[in-house]
Amino acid sequence: MAKEKTGRRKYTTITIPSPLFERIKASIKETGFSSVSDYATYILRETTAKLNKAKGKKGKKSKEDDEIVEKLRALGYI
Repeated sequence: MAKEKTGRRKYTTITIPSPLFERIKASIKETGFSSVSDYATYILRETTAKLNKAKGKKGKKSKEDDEIVEKLRALGYI
């Protein structure tokens, strides 16, 4: 039986220390990141891509990755 695609992504929860959460929250004010979760997702994707590149694996770029790059470019980070 095939699963229907609903266009929704599945999510899970990770835990980080509260002081780190608060520092990140303060650091991302007035950036393109709308939440600590968005920032963490970006950092984890970038880190994973670098690790995979170092191992010789090619990562798949998503539409969300392109959107993040555009946000960073608009903010002058790229």
